[in-house]
Amino acid sequence: MSSWQGGPSWGPENRGTPDWAALADESAARARRRRWLMIGGGVLATGLVGAIVATAVVTTNGGGKGDPSGSASKLPAPVDLPEDTSAPAPSFSPVAPPPPPDPKEYISSADKDKAPVTVDGFFPGKKLAMGDRVHLKGAATSTTNCASGTQGALGAVLTGNGCKQLIRATYRKDGVAVTVGIAVFDTEDRARKTVDQASGGIASLSGEGVPTFCRAGTVCRRTTNSYGRYAYFTVGGFINGTRVTTGDKNVYAVGDDLTNFTFRQIRHRGQVQASQAAADPAR
Repeated sequence: MSSWQGGPSWGPENRGTPDWAALADESAARARRRRWLMIGGGVLATGLVGAIVATAVVTTNGGGKGDPSGSASKLPAPVDLPEDTSAPAPSFSPVAPPPPPDPKEYISSADKDKAPVTVDGFFPGKKLAMGDRVHLKGAATSTTNCASGTQGALGAVLTGNGCKQLIRATYRKDGVAVTVGIAVFDTEDRARKTVDQASGGIASLSGEGVPTFCRAGTVCRRTTNSYGRYAYFTVGGFINGTRVTTGDKNVYAVGDDLTNFTFRQIRHRGQVQASQAAADPAR
């Protein structure tokens, strides 16, 4: 008797008892089919998840094709936003500003050098400090008769080149006295020509605690320089009349201090007038 479809199998002798061996085989077959279905479904689900993950990795990978540095953790590249063009752009004048005035122009010609020429303007106060060296101011004077404040041939040179004014001031320090003189001309060329032709020297100026010095043939140190329309001179030596030698460093030091100071005062005069002209071009 054949087995009944859907029912249990019976033994070969049809004794009314189930065929237990057949039932066991059928149960094992059904278990195998269920296991293969589960395995196949798992492989399919794993494949789908892998495809989704791979797609996500490719989508978020910042590196290009073949870029070993690309990583799924990188953020997308930043996007450049358009600039705001609604605000007006700054404008610049095509005309360059004029250069600042040259200070020397204002001391090279009487046409521009309009500031008063005075003793106190060049030699203010009662003392002159150059670093840690302090020089006491003695007598000071100004004259339009330039030759009257000179010795030797210098007077004729000043007069011949049109000297307009001569200012002198004396300073002393540690037994040394130096007189500095500033001769004023109309142009720089005349001042320079005076230096080239200079002979003799400025006359020492005594008074205000300084006795007569560097007179009656006493050997003293003399210097001659010019800057702009100004020629300036010094004569220096010992107050006690000792002759000056090249080894007398104190005489040279005081004379150099006064020469440097006078140059700075003349230059400062030009700087002040140039600054005033820059602040008020109508001057």
